[in-house]
Amino acid sequence: MLPLLADRFDLVVPTAPGHRGGPALSGRATISALIDRTERLRDERGLDTVHVSGNSMGGWMAIELARRGRARSVCALAPAGFWTVGEPDETRATATVARARQRAIRTQKVMPPLLRFGAVRRAVLRDAAEHADRLTQDQPVEGMRDMVECSVADDLLAIREQVAPLDPLPCPVTIAWSEQDRLFPPAVHDAVARERIPGARSLVLAGVGHVPMIDDPARSAQVITESATAG
Repeated sequence: MLPLLADRFDLVVPTAPGHRGGPALSGRATISALIDRTERLRDERGLDTVHVSGNSMGGWMAIELARRGRARSVCALAPAGFWTVGEPDETRATATVARARQRAIRTQKVMPPLLRFGAVRRAVLRDAAEHADRLTQDQPVEGMRDMVECSVADDLLAIREQVAPLDPLPCPVTIAWSEQDRLFPPAVHDAVARERIPGARSLVLAGVGHVPMIDDPARSAQVITESATAG
């Protein structure tokens, strides 16, 4: 998706703290701790406010950066956090991710050769995308490594946090849900989002799974561009 944005924006694409390839994170990982480290990255680069977009946990982080006054606009793609802690809308999602990570840990040595088959890629990434067969063999292999080598995964899967109400908005906020999302189905999570952030623009991206950049990179880039233009 990034090449579709590079001609319009100066892109800053950090890896989240504690994730493979990202900066280390000391202490217990929480969304607040990730935001603190991300703000330091902004400060080090001399960036006060920027247009922010993220998917899943990254979408939640984008909203929290807006809450702290660090965003010109937000485009949250299938964001996490619009749940009630301890209720099924949260526990089902975190349990699904935890199972996927354990599966990646168990199969990391035997799975890579099998991922040359499109049908296997689609089956393995069924919780992330509808059309994972469109990926190259190397892309899901790297995704498995990301899950296995995420040092903060256990902390984040056990957090007791949720997106708090945000009204009025500090900047334009777009929440784009994925129509075929198995983790955060729009029919459940959009209602919560509308209650907690009533001023946000809400839409559903047709035919895509939880990671819409896999299924429809052009539409994902378009939504981000529209959000930034509004900001």
